[in-house]
Amino acid sequence: MALIRKRRLTEQQQRRIQKQQKTRQEDIDTSNDLEGLVVQHYGRQLEVQALSIPSDHPDKPQVALGEPEPFWKPIELGSVWRCHTRTNLEMLVTGDKVKWQADPNTGLGIITAIQPRSSLLTRPDRYHKVKPVAANISLIVIVFAPLPEPAPTLIDRYLVACNDANIPALLVLNKTDLLKENDPILTMVQEYRDLGYEIILTQSNGDLSEFRQRLDNETVAFVGQSGVGKSSLINSIIPNAEQKTNIISENSALGQHTTTSTRLIRFGENGALIDSPGIREFGLWHLDLEKIDSGFPEISEQIGHCQYRNCTHTHEKKCALKQSVENGQILARRLDSYLRLVDEITEAQQKN
Repeated sequence: MALIRKRRLTEQQQRRIQKQQKTRQEDIDTSNDLEGLVVQHYGRQLEVQALSIPSDHPDKPQVALGEPEPFWKPIELGSVWRCHTRTNLEMLVTGDKVKWQADPNTGLGIITAIQPRSSLLTRPDRYHKVKPVAANISLIVIVFAPLPEPAPTLIDRYLVACNDANIPALLVLNKTDLLKENDPILTMVQEYRDLGYEIILTQSNGDLSEFRQRLDNETVAFVGQSGVGKSSLINSIIPNAEQKTNIISENSALGQHTTTSTRLIRFGENGALIDSPGIREFGLWHLDLEKIDSGFPEISEQIGHCQYRNCTHTHEKKCALKQSVENGQILARRLDSYLRLVDEITEAQQKN
């Protein structure tokens, strides 16, 4: 069978095709656009919740007696619609506020525009490209627990990501009923408090009134290791969320992934919760060294005070960071987290 070669287009043909696509996009009448919120992402399709309704709602088709009733979905506040997007829009994510149009005859919609974002949480994917995770987040909740054993280096990575996105972080130690007397986790919690991070403690099936109050009027993203109880916390706060939960594997003591796509769930009058798939690593290779520095404020203060300008902070004498560890100004584990990230960023830059 002969191979069919893909025809190579001239620059003039490419420009003509692009112009035709642009014209088709501009032909869409946007005068009847509605306000919407992306609540879930399904590849090329998204679910959009209606935040407004048309001033002149389309009329439901009339049918003659004996004819089958046609499909009809009224446009109501809070209703959720499966939507496509215009091809000229950037990649949309859960939490995006959009302009869109609804077709009651099919129950489908089309997103015509994206509203300016107040924040965007991103992370690198397996192909070393930056992937947006969620938009317009006002608070990131970093959940950890006694089981699976917390990884301070992962928590530090989340905090660097929060600092880079300029989104406040709230550390939540869940399942505190599993703590043992004088558990070292409590020491770690106090260390983060001393660094100025906000922390709330919660119990399995315990009182979450303080936690609920803190989340009022916030758009929150939940992150953390799998199995720490993110979905269980959401179920407790919003009983109708129907988030799937799973038990921790007795053999591996690692959490099982339970959430398959990023989902936004309205909470209270003006708040929302965003639950994203559990991840055990949070790559930050796309950040530069300055952003890593600023993600460790207590270390950033000492940067530039070493005897040598190219100090590696590992073996040199008169290293300001090592001396700060000895003086108790910097935690040894925090310096270790910082140096690991610096090595990771440096190695990634060298490869590129």
